[in-house]
This record gives sequence, C-alpha cells and structure tokens, in this order.
Amino acid sequence: MPRRGAKKPDPSLDLSRHLLRLADLPVPCDPAALFPDRPAAPLELEVGSGKGLFLATAATSRPDHAFLGIEIATGYARLCAARLARAGLTNARMIQGDGGFLVGSVIPDRRLAAVHVYFPDPWWKARHKKRRVLSAAFLAQVGRVLAPAGKLHIWTDVEEYFLESLVLAAATGCFAAPEEEPPGLPAHDLDYRTHFERRTRLAGAPVWRAALVRTDSPAPVARIEPPPATGFVPPATGFVPPATGFVPPATG
Repeated sequence: MPRRGAKKPDPSLDLSRHLLRLADLPVPCDPAALFPDRPAAPLELEVGSGKGLFLATAATSRPDHAFLGIEIATGYARLCAARLARAGLTNARMIQGDGGFLVGSVIPDRRLAAVHVYFPDPWWKARHKKRRVLSAAFLAQVGRVLAPAGKLHIWTDVEEYFLESLVLAAATGCFAAPEEEPPGLPAHDLDYRTHFERRTRLAGAPVWRAALVRTDSPAPVARIEPPPATGFVPPATGFVPPATGFVPPATG
C-alpha cells in the first residue's frame, strides 16, 4: 500500500523543541546531549517514523526512556514533531534527515538501547533494492550503535524483505537468534504500533515481526567519518556479509 501524503501541522504550533535537522547536528553526536534533562535515560531510535504514532505512544508509556525518530521526508518529520509537541512530550524528539547517515556516521558506538524499523519501503524493483533501509551495511552499523542486550525490532508486510533482513542481520555476527514478536490486541483505532500496521491488519494482510537481541560480540564495522565540507556521500559498497547457513524461523 502506498504512503499517503503528509498533512500540514498547525502553523501556530511551536516545533522548536521537537524538530531537528540532521544537517545541524555535530558529527559524531551523542544522542544524550539532545535530552539534557535526562542524560542517563535509555535511548531508543525509530528509523522512518511516518506519522509518529509509535514515537508518541512509546514516549508516553515509557517516560523513563528517551526516544528519537528520524524521517527523510520533511512533511512527515514535521507531522511527527507536531504530534510530540501537542502531547507535550519532553522525552522524544524528531530529526529530519537520512537514517542511514544518522546510524552510520553520527551516533557513537554502543549508545542505543533499541532500534525500531517498522514497515520500511520494500523498493520492489530489482534495480531499486539497493535503496532498502535494511541493507547489510545498515544492519552492521545497527550492530555497532546498539549496546549489548539492546534490541533491533523489525516489522514488515513483505515476507521476502523480512527473511532477507534476518539473513543479513545474522551475517553481522552481532545478534542472537530472532525472537518472534506477537501482535497486540488493539482496543481502539490508535492502539497499533504504527499507522501502517493498522492499515495492513485492517486489510487482513499478514505482518512479519521479529526482535533481535544484541550480543556482546564486536561489531564488524567502525563509524563512518564523512568527508569534511563536502557532505556525506554513501559508499558504493559497505559491509559484505560472509557466507552463512542461517535459516530464518518459520513465521506467520
């Protein structure tokens, strides 16, 4: 199902405390610096926040954690920030920019308690698959930024993408065997993890879910230092997974 256009937030709403531009952050940047009132709070990151339902719900239900969302589409980033601002959430902030750059170059080693990737664009055409968020290079960098016992949460409505992602994650050597995450039982219209989950489940389509726990093994990559004064240009190649005999679990 294609993503719908983002609605414009109320122009009178002050987003200054909740919306950041990735281009304005130092490289590297400890995310704790973005939450000076809670420097010791466990930090969680959502890559591709869409309309911000997960970010707002998680920040409300876990006030002892700090949450960052990143969204490359400016309209959706503003929509997410507006949702956080209306709720008065001080433990969540939205970043507009490229999640791959944030994870690969900005966040220091072993800094996050969780990374959430929900319903990423599957980029169906073969020539476009290199644009998928859950690539070998990205998953290796997630292994770098997650602290031991931290979790990577992956949900998608595309089985092929899900199984491929589990294989690539296993090949990093950073994660324990995936744990299946059971679906929740929604009590009302917004009682879903994301808006896309709601649309998918109401349409009767399946969702594949897994949580991967970070082990204490070393990450196979280092933080990528972008070229000075030229802007970050993603490398043509990144982490190349070794041959693996990993067999994804049966899912439904």
